[in-house]
Order: sequence, then structure tokens, then C-alpha cells
Amino acid sequence: MKVVIAEKPDQATKLAAPFSFTKNDGYLMVKPNTTFPNGAVITWAIGHLCELKSPEEYHSTWKKWDKLTLPMVPNRFEYKVTKSKLKQFNIIKNILKRAEVQEIIIAGDAGREGELIIRTIIKQCGVSIPMKRLWISSLTQASVMKGFSSLLTEEDTRHIYFEALSRACADWLIGINSSRIYTILLKERGIQDVFSIGRVQTPTLALIVKREHEIANFKPEDFWEVEAQFNFLGQSIKAKWHKKNETKIYNENQAIAVAEFCKDKNSIISDVKKERKEYQPPFLFNLSALQATANKTLKLSPQKTLDILQKLYLKGNISYPRSDSQYLTTEEAAVLPTVLSRLKGIERYENLLPPPNGSIINNKRYVNEKKVTDHHAIIPTEQIPDHTKLSSEEAKIYDLIVRQVISAFYNNAIFNYTTIHILVDNRATFIAKGKEQIEEGWKKVINHPHNQSDGGDQILPIIEKNTKGTVAKVNVKKGQTKPPKRYTEGNLITLMKTAGKHLDDTELENVLAKTEGLGTEATRAGIINLLKNRNYIDINKNQTIATAKGMLLIEALGDSILASPSMTAKWEQRLSEIGEGSASPRKFIEQVKKLSQNIVEDAQQHSHSWSFTNIPIETVGSKQKKSKFNKKKISFGKCKMCNGSILDFGNFYGCTNYKKSNCKFTISKKILGKTVSQTNIKKLLKTGETNVIKNFKKDGKTFDAIVLWSDRDKRIVFKYMK
Repeated sequence: MKVVIAEKPDQATKLAAPFSFTKNDGYLMVKPNTTFPNGAVITWAIGHLCELKSPEEYHSTWKKWDKLTLPMVPNRFEYKVTKSKLKQFNIIKNILKRAEVQEIIIAGDAGREGELIIRTIIKQCGVSIPMKRLWISSLTQASVMKGFSSLLTEEDTRHIYFEALSRACADWLIGINSSRIYTILLKERGIQDVFSIGRVQTPTLALIVKREHEIANFKPEDFWEVEAQFNFLGQSIKAKWHKKNETKIYNENQAIAVAEFCKDKNSIISDVKKERKEYQPPFLFNLSALQATANKTLKLSPQKTLDILQKLYLKGNISYPRSDSQYLTTEEAAVLPTVLSRLKGIERYENLLPPPNGSIINNKRYVNEKKVTDHHAIIPTEQIPDHTKLSSEEAKIYDLIVRQVISAFYNNAIFNYTTIHILVDNRATFIAKGKEQIEEGWKKVINHPHNQSDGGDQILPIIEKNTKGTVAKVNVKKGQTKPPKRYTEGNLITLMKTAGKHLDDTELENVLAKTEGLGTEATRAGIINLLKNRNYIDINKNQTIATAKGMLLIEALGDSILASPSMTAKWEQRLSEIGEGSASPRKFIEQVKKLSQNIVEDAQQHSHSWSFTNIPIETVGSKQKKSKFNKKKISFGKCKMCNGSILDFGNFYGCTNYKKSNCKFTISKKILGKTVSQTNIKKLLKTGETNVIKNFKKDGKTFDAIVLWSDRDKRIVFKYMK
């Protein structure tokens, strides 16, 4: 008899679906059939049934957080059964101990993690039974049957098990030892909190903190643009003054002078350029690209998107979701026309199908065997869902995937771009840009705002060079440079994937590009959740904000390799070699052990030079975290009246010394109908003024102004914008 071990209960049910079977407690009994002549047992894990032992389970002295016990390096890494999952583990163990079991089929998700989960369970059961591997990318009955008829040997996937095991043990060594040493050292500074550090989470946090510093240090500049309306043979054209394609003028008097010069002057078309651009349909989705798109268009978090995808996958409606590839093999491409023909029966796709092109099998943009790694791009399967049985969010995610595939069967979108150069009185140069859609192409299928082509939308008249005209109207428009934007959760997924761009070392940059950056397709959403749960970042209106705790940790780490993507790059290079069978897991772990020692020593050495003057460390700590009221109280800077800390008290910003010294400093969160943002209160406390805040309302009128702090009057005042 054969035993199939799946990763999850729903997955096991899908694997049993093509056969006649009965349900039992913790497993399914498949009756004899052509695939399993003697029948089979299909059982399942519940994710990770086993986990690496905690430090105190190796040595009792390791339970206490003490510098003298660091680094903690087990002689041999050991796994244990997770207490809450002991029942299912015992069910699997009892099944594997049966005398009639002749073969085990590893049927976890087709990837490193699935390999580690199932092989670890088998090892913990203490059995030695021949193994084979089921490796499939979808859970349709056809795919399941094909997978069981073409099982891989155990040797085929053994190396990726060693790769996953090496990664888990190395992460234990670095995570446990670095977290303990920095927590202990920061506690010596009076900071009562636990600081978790990880090979992927910490470099990701460092990128977020870096953006916070860029925003905080940004100094906005006022600029002016001169806009003019021209009349050429009765046709109107709007254009901006420019010099070498720069339209911004950083001196108001100069901008006014340009506008005054141009009033009622003669003008001439000095040049007309037309350019036709074709835009290819987008690539198919891998997980990162889909998470980024869902976050931007649907405002779903990466983890939420992954959860929805997993449900659709287990229902058999889409292919394996944790894929890092955006390509298909010819086999998958050959099935897509059938999928599209079935989708035509759904009302929302009726006007899109059949597509202009019947096949993409010869289109190398989508079909490339060499670029398909463990799994191909995420596509709908031939098992079309009943949309009435999908949740709203499931339907939206499914729609994104379907449209991405349909668009691949469409032609390019084609636009004409026109640029008109205008010369006023032989001196002042203006530029006007416009575009015209020539062929809608794939834009008929996907037309989200973020997929729109760049370029002005002004419809420009057909006009020839040297046509003469006049300036009908001219005005000066004021603007202000803006700080870089905070990352959205979707941006973070992309940022983690492309973290190699933040390295100075070309070789390491290439490694991260090859290994797809920080983390894997399957883990990035979890890393973002981890940063949130550990109070390193907040998510507010889809914007990621580094907390004081997150800022503090990165400040303490300084130039440590723990905060740099370079360590991950070096690890991924070696781990990839382990997965290919060309590097030794043992040697890799020995190197990581030495690195653990260096991390502990470096932390102690550099802790003497720590300075947290710009971080409100009084807001960091487990005591504050326990109270919902205190959790909101993150310091935004020093009080203008007594040098205390300014916190968020709900409807207003106020000073922590309001009881101690009766400090009266308060600023209402809402002033004349406008909310004073956290960014602006930070800037006010640091520089004495906010950015320009638009549309204050008073006496039925609106106005733009900068909010200033008056030291003389001890209150806020307005600096009105013209």
C-alpha cells in the first residue's frame, strides 16, 4: 500500500477527488484503482507539524537571556512536534508504521518548503520507507492524475530539502543570537522590549526606515511654472514655458518676468514632432506581481491576496499561486485556448472573447521553457468556478488573473505622441504634449489607471511647423516640491523583490537579481505581517510607516550586515548551490556559526557608541504596547514650550509634561476643516512650520497656508499663500 502525505487537508481532498475514497479521522482511504492497485491512504500535515527546538530544549542554561550564553550553537539541530498538532502527527506516524505500507509519496506544495514540511514529518516518525515525489502546479483532476502517473524519484528533490533545512537552521542561528544580544544590550540602555531580528525582515525594515529619513530630511522648495494659451489660425493650444525641458522656475520674480514678457506677443511653431509608440500586453502574473497589482487596484494586503489565491488554488480554479515565474511551457500554453473558450460563457468576458489571436504558443514573451522554474505563471485552470459561489474578493482576484491571461492574446496598444515647440517673440520657449490612441489593443481588457501610458492627454490640433500665432493668455502657477512617498504594501513586495538595486556590489546585486531579492514569493507577505506584528511598522491608509521601535533597531544596527541585503545575497547564492547539489550544507552551517559569533562580538563593541537622540525611546517598550491608549502615543518631536515630548492624544497633539509642569502646548488635529497630519506635526516641531496645507475653510471661503509656531505668542499662526 502507498501513503500520500499532503501539506493541508483541502489539498488532500483534491488529491483524492479522482478516485473513490472514504473519510476517516485524519486521513482518506482510497479504494483500489488503476493508479493504486492496492489502494492508498492520503493523509495530511497542517502546515508545519514540526518545528526546530527552542534554545532551552538544548540546554537549560539557554533559557535565560544572558550575554554569557551567546552565541548559542547547538551541536546538532533537532525538530520537535508542535504541541497543538500532536494528534495529526500521531495519526500519520501510526499509518506509516503499518506493515503493509510499501511507499510514501511526498505531496506537499511543489517547492522547497513543502519538501521540508513532509520530509521532516517522515523523519520524526522514525521510518525508513521508499519515497517518491508528486510535483504538480494545479489541483484539477487532470493535473492530479497526470502527476500520479509521472512521479519523481526521491533523489530528484532531495537537494531542495537540504536547501530548505539549511535555510531554517541558519535562520535559527542568526535570528536567535542576534535578537537576544540586541535585546539585552538595549535593555541595558533602559529599553524594555524584545527586538526580533531576521535575515529577511531586518533588511526590509532598514529600507522602510531609510525612506522615513528621506521624508524627514526633505526640504520642500517653492517653484513656479508659466502656462500660456496660444491661438494658431483659430486653434487653441495650451503649453508650458521650458528651458532644456525643465518647466520649473525657482525664482518667483523670474517667473513673473517671463509671463509679463509673453503677454500679447507673437509666436511661431518652431518644431512639431510625432512619435508612434506600441505597448505590448503585460507579462503574466507571478505572486509578487499579482500582490502588487491587487494592493494598488483593490487595496488588498499582500497576505490577504495570498490567502485568497490559496483558496482559489485549493478549489482547483487557478494554478499554484506561490510561483516566481511569469512564463509558461508550451504544455500550459496549449491548454489556454480551451480555458478561454469556457470563460466566454461568463457575462463579464463575453465582449472580450474570443480574442484577436487564437494562441500564444509561439510568443516568447509568454512561453519560455527555460524561464519556468519550479512553477509556471499563475493562470486560470480549465475548471471554471461558479462565480455565484465565489466571495467578492475571490471574484476580484480571479478576474485580475483572467484578464492578465486574456490580454496576452490581444494585439499591442498603439498611441501617437505629439510634441509641439513654440517660440514667443524669438526668445521664450514653450512646449505642448498630447497623445492619440490609434489602436486600443489589450487596453480593452486591462485599463487600470496605473497601466495608462505616460504622456499628456491634451488633444492637439494638426498644425505645421512655422505656423504663426499669438499668446492669448498667460499665467504663473505656483507649486512645491514633494518628499518621496512612503511605500505601500504593494510597493514593499516589489521593493523586496528588487532589493539588489540597493547594493553597491555588482556581483551581489546579480545574485539577488537571480534569486529574486529579499525573501521568496511565498514568504514576503508573511515578512510584512511580521514587521507589523512586532511593532516595527504601522500601516495607515495602505502606507507603511516605521515606528519608533523600528527606527531604534535600525539605528542600533548601524552598518551591521544584519540590516543589509548583502548577507541575504551571499546566503541565497550558497543555498541555491545546495539546492542544485553543488555545495555542502554542512560547510554552509559551519560558516553561519562563525557569523553568529561575529555578530555577538560586533554588537557588544558598537553598543558603546550608540546615540538615540533623535528617537523617542521613551515610547518604545512592552509596557506601552500593552495599553491601547499608550500604543497610539508615539512622540513626534520636542515640545516648543518645555522640551517635553509631543504625543497623539486623540483629537489633539499635546505635551507629556501637561501634568508634571502644567505645560499648555496643544495643537488641534483639525484646524478650519483640515487635518494636521503626523508628517506636518513632525515638520512643525522640527523646523517651526508645516508644508503648505490646502483648502482651509473660513467664512465660506477656502485658502492655502503654512502653519507656523510663534515663539512670541506661544501659539500657531498662518502664513497665507498667494
